[in-house]
Amino acid sequence: MEKSRPLWANPLQFVFACISYAVGLGNVWRFPYLCQMYGGGSFLVPYLVMLIVEGMPLLYLELAVGQRMRQGSIGAWKTISPYLGGVGLASVVVSFFLSMYYNIINAWAFWYLFHSFQDPLPWSVCPLNDNHTGYDEECEKASSTQYFWYRKTLNISPSIQDSGRVQWEPALCLVLAWLVVYLCVLRGTQSTGKVVYFTALLPYCVLIIYLVRGLTLHGATNGLAYMFTPKLEQLANPKAWINAATQIFFSLGLGFGSLIAFASYNEPSNNCQKHAIIVSLINSSTSIFASIVTFSIYGFKATFNYESCLNKVILLLTNSFDLEDGFLTTSNLEQVKGYLASTFPGKYSEVLPQMRNCSLQAELATAVQGTGLSFIVYTEAIKNMEVSQLWSVLYFFMLLMLGIGSMLGNTAAILTPLTDSKVVSSHLPKEAISGLVCLVNCVIGLVFTMESGNYWFDIFNDYAATLSLLLIVLVETIAVCYVYGLRRFESDLEAMTGRGLNWYWKAMWAGVSPLLIVSLFVFYLSDYILTGTLQYQAWDAFQGQLVTKDYPPYALAVIGLLVASSIMCIPLVALGTFITRCLKRGDTPPTA
Repeated sequence: MEKSRPLWANPLQFVFACISYAVGLGNVWRFPYLCQMYGGGSFLVPYLVMLIVEGMPLLYLELAVGQRMRQGSIGAWKTISPYLGGVGLASVVVSFFLSMYYNIINAWAFWYLFHSFQDPLPWSVCPLNDNHTGYDEECEKASSTQYFWYRKTLNISPSIQDSGRVQWEPALCLVLAWLVVYLCVLRGTQSTGKVVYFTALLPYCVLIIYLVRGLTLHGATNGLAYMFTPKLEQLANPKAWINAATQIFFSLGLGFGSLIAFASYNEPSNNCQKHAIIVSLINSSTSIFASIVTFSIYGFKATFNYESCLNKVILLLTNSFDLEDGFLTTSNLEQVKGYLASTFPGKYSEVLPQMRNCSLQAELATAVQGTGLSFIVYTEAIKNMEVSQLWSVLYFFMLLMLGIGSMLGNTAAILTPLTDSKVVSSHLPKEAISGLVCLVNCVIGLVFTMESGNYWFDIFNDYAATLSLLLIVLVETIAVCYVYGLRRFESDLEAMTGRGLNWYWKAMWAGVSPLLIVSLFVFYLSDYILTGTLQYQAWDAFQGQLVTKDYPPYALAVIGLLVASSIMCIPLVALGTFITRCLKRGDTPPTA
């Protein structure tokens, strides 16, 4: 089997595959949000600590297991112990859930990319109402970027209960996204190994271009100052440490089986320890680099909105009090407001309700993550740039490269165990297996193109992988250290690579990392319990904003099924193996 197993053309291909998989949308749309929420520059302290005690050790563990066992996640953990096949199966189930919804992000990126060639950009202005007497009411209450996202892209329903129908344009973009993924994984490492050069490198080229542009934007320094000004009191906030650990954990893609699958195609002598360190450092550096780009653009957007607000107040006061044009400026606005309030109290009180409270700090403190950052905040900034079409094309092309790179890892986690299985591979060629996996995912993914699709996307994004992955990686660590044996694993690595394990890796694997995962698991479990009824954000077209609603019972049932279906693989497969072994020996399993 080892002789016929395909290999990466060179170690560089493997490193690029890992970077392309690990460096994804989370680096661009979640890490900046966490910096914003938990103390700017001071958030880097817990983030870097968690990188050292959690990120690098667990990444090295998965790469080492894949390279040693030379199989996908199911086969690798079965080799360690027949009772652990459920760990690999749980990884495949989680990766399947992830693939089902993750590619809709690439579909949205395609949708925005195609619309980026229009002049003006379709999200830069509100459309006219049916009578052509003014702008659309929903768009005026929200904003042109929110309107394009919620109405034109998603055509979102008012609640998850209103399913609506499949939107054919996003559905076609989803089919295109899956076609691209299929072509990339068609020939296994032969095709994936070539694609990862582009999916890993091109986002950096775009980020560098955006950095240069971002730093030259008016107000960029306001955003950077907000990011790098440390709020040291946040270091005492346990949520800052928990979110730093969670960000490292999910950003590296631990527990999905993708890293094990990639490492299984390595030469046994490959220095996976060095590669684990390289990938971890590049992933974290990219998060910081992307934050600098994001906050420079965020500063421009916040400054633009702040100055627009001031100009509206100036225009309102100038017209209301018949002031001379140019008399009111941003520098004397507060002074004149005080004068008008004391001299004309009656008239000023009439005007006051129409006057917005303009605050640059409030604009900068508006925390947005996920699709809101990518498809609303960024587009709002882009529409105000010169040559906005160019910057829009570059941005959504970068999102596509990041999304496709992550999808290659997700699909590899599913395909590798399937192609390793003699039962499946003896009946179907590799190309057919890849095609069937992509087709099934694409058909199921059409759910996310319905009018209620974004609500289901949020359910999968929030609950499909969180608790499951923590449990999977916890069992992986315990399995290597205490089932297979840390000394035995150390001797295997030394025989493969000629390098032994130092005290750092042993201490992290055997003690620190498992305790950290248990702490995260307990936190998330208690958080879900204390939250009470789970809620979601629904779009209210009449108010032009998001409102909070409770999930209906059937949505809660789906959430429970998503969590249980992967977690239960571990004990059920172990129990099934135990019963099978007992029957083979002619024994009967003990009764309770």
